[in-house]
Amino acid sequence: MVNTEKLFNKGFISVTLINFLVYFVYYLLMVIIAVVAQDKLGATLSQAGLASGIYVIGTLIARLYIGKKLEVMGRKQVLRIGIVLYLVTTIMYLYMPSLIVLYVIRLLNGFFYGMVSTATNAIVTAYIPLERRGEGINYYGLSTSLAAAIGPFLGMLLLHTTSINFIVIMASVMLIVTTIGCFTIKVNNMHLTTEQRLSANSWQISTFIDTKVMFIAGIAFLMGLAYSSVLSFLASYVVTINLVSISSLFFVVYALVITITRPIAGRIFDQYGENSVMYPSYIFLAIGLLVLSMTTSSWSLLLSGALIGLGYGTFMSNGQAVALHLEKDISRIGVALSTYFVGLDLGIGVGPYLLGALRRFVDFKQMYTMVAVLPIICAVLYRLFYKGLPKKQHN
Repeated sequence: MVNTEKLFNKGFISVTLINFLVYFVYYLLMVIIAVVAQDKLGATLSQAGLASGIYVIGTLIARLYIGKKLEVMGRKQVLRIGIVLYLVTTIMYLYMPSLIVLYVIRLLNGFFYGMVSTATNAIVTAYIPLERRGEGINYYGLSTSLAAAIGPFLGMLLLHTTSINFIVIMASVMLIVTTIGCFTIKVNNMHLTTEQRLSANSWQISTFIDTKVMFIAGIAFLMGLAYSSVLSFLASYVVTINLVSISSLFFVVYALVITITRPIAGRIFDQYGENSVMYPSYIFLAIGLLVLSMTTSSWSLLLSGALIGLGYGTFMSNGQAVALHLEKDISRIGVALSTYFVGLDLGIGVGPYLLGALRRFVDFKQMYTMVAVLPIICAVLYRLFYKGLPKKQHN
């Protein structure tokens, strides 16, 4: 496997840029697709919601299956096949005559997005020195965070100033550049033993889910569930508290805080161990959601964005670093990472439905107060059941 003592090597930078563009296109289209379904195809609110949600289903299927088959199929082949088909299914948005066609395109697009992101998450580990893994994963995670901030902002801006076809063409051009990058970057495949290959080709549950990572994936599910309340209901909540004008800056503050703190959190992870960043992530997210529930002014809304960034943003990358440390068998890194991200994606995916049902019985402020309990539950579970990593792994 490729490895180097220098963190910011050519391979690390290249994979991180590829990951940014892949996620950027995902967020760019995610934020506008429901609007397009309603305006262009006459979809109801629930049908438009399905157009957004079915993408996550495709992603989850890819994470489970590709995570299992990644090393058998080869990291290089998965990356290249995935990016080509991600490009093709993105171009297909130019032809959306009906909701059924849109659903099919979204499902396939989600699958190939999941295929590429599963590959890049594994590939980047080969370019990060083991003793700087926490720091490296946090820098790599910045590509996702920046895409999550810039993609939705640009998507909404372009939707009101251009057309869906222009946005799709722009996304396709970006993916063409990404495809060229995927075919030029050096990617080494794993050399599997016969036993490892037979294990990966079996259909036992352990070949899809890494039991060593199940606990941190379960914590990720609860943290994703808590964060989904922000993604799904913030736009509606700010209307009720008359803060629509400032709300666009919420995710800008969120992204800025993550950009500044993630590299620091990575160094703390490597030097002092995972608990030094995991516990603060639970606390900050809980406080951020509580502040959000009591928000009545612009400054408190932005403060909640900063705290939620410190909480969820810190957890997301460092939880991934924990998952990597927990799986010692390098041939199962793909399975370990897919298990972790399945937990995270499931939380974000089912959150809107569960919290939407809860919303019928409580108002937004009460909902955010109740959701703030989830990170506290995570901290308690983590304290009771997480055994920790061997001390030597932190040095």
